[in-house]
Amino acid sequence: MMSVMFLVSTACAAMGAASEAGKHLFILSGQSNMEGLNPDISFTPALTKTFEKEHILVVKDAHSGQSIRSWSKSNHEFPPPTTGRVPKVRGELYEQLIEKVKTAIVGQTLQTVTFVWMQGESDLNNTAYDAYLKELLEQLEVDLAFKEINLVIGRISDNGLDEQKKLEGRLTIRRIQKEFAEAYPRGTWVDTDDLNDRKDGDKVINDLHYTADGYRILGERFAEKAIALIKKATRPPK
Repeated sequence: MMSVMFLVSTACAAMGAASEAGKHLFILSGQSNMEGLNPDISFTPALTKTFEKEHILVVKDAHSGQSIRSWSKSNHEFPPPTTGRVPKVRGELYEQLIEKVKTAIVGQTLQTVTFVWMQGESDLNNTAYDAYLKELLEQLEVDLAFKEINLVIGRISDNGLDEQKKLEGRLTIRRIQKEFAEAYPRGTWVDTDDLNDRKDGDKVINDLHYTADGYRILGERFAEKAIALIKKATRPPK
């Protein structure tokens, strides 16, 4: 009986220590379909089913119609693009994002960091999207002094796949997002192809933006993938 009580108390102590290890930080960023996501509706509630609410930090900063060039500070296209979504100042939106994140984590200890990225429609002519993604993650690692960052990418939807002028670029970005997430050691991706479907009479339209229910499901999927990455990273060796 004493040995059982000892094991139970030890397990409880271990769980308590784990819960006090720090915050789980979730950074949500991207363009309009991230802008349309309200974390409070489904993302954060889904997280609280696994983690205690007081150990969760969610920071969102999204901007409609913006290229990944506005988050990455360097140019990775040669020659540099002069048309399309090219910001005057590279990385200007990243500075806004990281300032918001740093404000949220003042005085906090971080147990995990998960970056959730929903962007890509403004980069259909971008020949170096993967290089920009890589730099963006490296920027976060340096500025947060945190190496083991998890990555969840929302792959852009099937909107525009029936338009020849958009087809090649959209297929390229979708492929890069999937391949990058699968190759990244702590990465995964979310399918969004069913979140933008709306009815126009008897016809189904694959809209650019998601339905209200689509955004709710997107939040749940992001949370599910993020939780799985965190559990995988913290799973004790066999």
